Amino acid sequence: MNVSKVYFTDMRTGVGESLLKKLDRLIIKAGIEQIDFKRKYVAIKIHFGEPGNLAFLRPNFAKVVADRIKSLGGMPFLTDCNTLYVGRRNQGLNHLDAANENGYFPMSTGCQNIIADGIRGTDDIDVPINGGEYCKVAHIGRAIMDADIVISLNHFKGHEGTGFGGAVKNAGMGSGSRAGKMAMHNDGKPHVNQGDCTGCKICARFCAHGAISFSGGKASIDHGKCAGCGRCIGACSKNAIGNDVYCSNVALSCKIAEYAKAVLDGRPHFHINVVNQVSPYCDCHDESDAAVVPDIGIFAGFDPVALDKACIDAVNAAPALLTSILGERERSHRDEAGNADHMTDIHPATDWRDQIAHAEKIGLGSSKYELVTVI
Repeated sequence: MNVSKVYFTDMRTGVGESLLKKLDRLIIKAGIEQIDFKRKYVAIKIHFGEPGNLAFLRPNFAKVVADRIKSLGGMPFLTDCNTLYVGRRNQGLNHLDAANENGYFPMSTGCQNIIADGIRGTDDIDVPINGGEYCKVAHIGRAIMDADIVISLNHFKGHEGTGFGGAVKNAGMGSGSRAGKMAMHNDGKPHVNQGDCTGCKICARFCAHGAISFSGGKASIDHGKCAGCGRCIGACSKNAIGNDVYCSNVALSCKIAEYAKAVLDGRPHFHINVVNQVSPYCDCHDESDAAVVPDIGIFAGFDPVALDKACIDAVNAAPALLTSILGERERSHRDEAGNADHMTDIHPATDWRDQIAHAEKIGLGSSKYELVTVI
């Protein structure tokens, strides 16, 4: 099995040495300059943070990455896709407002924000998944697929469905359009909550299979005709269309890995995980619980699987903060070597190993890594 290099710098700084300077030095040491950026569109895949959540990455980190890319001749933009759940980021205009509210705008980051799957979350491309077992195609936001290069800039944290969120999840789940997110989260086909339907008929415009009809001013979906693509979910501005047939956490983790492979295959890519304010839940929450471990540092490299595994190991090796949800629980889970498994203690119903194992199986990267410390 191949061993990938993962580069690491801690959070310590001295007079005249900011963390932002350390980040720039880290990504250079990790080899970002090996990529030919000249006159290339560069998607910096980021999570803008759900308003109310305070654990998301500060825009200062994004500016360092964008400035370095521009210095190498690239044309960067910050991007994310709309969410499936009802919130402040489930359609393009609100999503941009949320990004601006959280400090992400060109004056602070040095580049533009682009919502990759458009205003309604329906602007996507079907991308074949090489080696996909759970999905054969991925519905990916068009702007992300239009880019020549993908850089993921990730806040590493816990996640209630997959155990953790890092580079693989940001590239996979985060790049899925609303239809893609439905495909990852759900099995089966969508249905209409007719109490919320206003009969606007916009959903029918996005159905390529003639599966949506109207009676009494309300929509209904013929599952015999429906292909399960989920584009009607993205098209409905009233959130009247959904899918309650949720897939298992194992399937969710594997689908995320497959979507990440669809996004990254055939293009240069590079990944950065910031392991600070390690919240137990995703930054999609409109709140952020107390950090579960002390701030650890920043990791970077070309292999998203090795990067995530290095971050998991670092979090599991760190002391639990007693004032967090992790500190409240009996920390009885152990890994194969008998060491504490904080990720499992936080979310006992998930197994973070599922995502790592499947990502490795389909050739996305390696769980074996060599850690290189950058001072």
